Amino acid sequence: MPVNKRSKYRGSRTCGGGTHKNRRGAGNRGGKGRAGHRDHRFTHFLLADEVHNGKHGFFQQNASKVKAIDVGKLDQMADDLVACGAATLEGDSITIDAEQIGIDKILGGGKVTHKLIITAKEFSESARSKIEESGGQALTA
Repeated sequence: MPVNKRSKYRGSRTCGGGTHKNRRGAGNRGGKGRAGHRDHRFTHFLLADEVHNGKHGFFQQNASKVKAIDVGKLDQMADDLVACGAATLEGDSITIDAEQIGIDKILGGGKVTHKLIITAKEFSESARSKIEESGGQALTA
């Protein structure tokens, strides 16, 4: 009994590949490159984590990311911002510079319980009205 394949197939014309016609051309190879990665070579590409599922939707190339926060979340954070020095307490109002804490836009979600003076690049209409209803100011930088 042979120990390895080289000696096992010595003298054989097809070396275990069936008839001599079976190992010809790209058709027997299953195609070139990534051909069949969703069909007959699926498990190979799945194990290599290279299965491509196609494209969906679109990606806007010139999109700008706006860092936003709800005014209610900012109201909850107000005391902590004063404690760490990111905001100042002036009388009964808290002054917050949104750009200093990395925020571009203030959105209108949540409740406002403090009197806030907020300086930011942008405000939504609901955020501006909630800040002004509580006695604060929404200043555009």
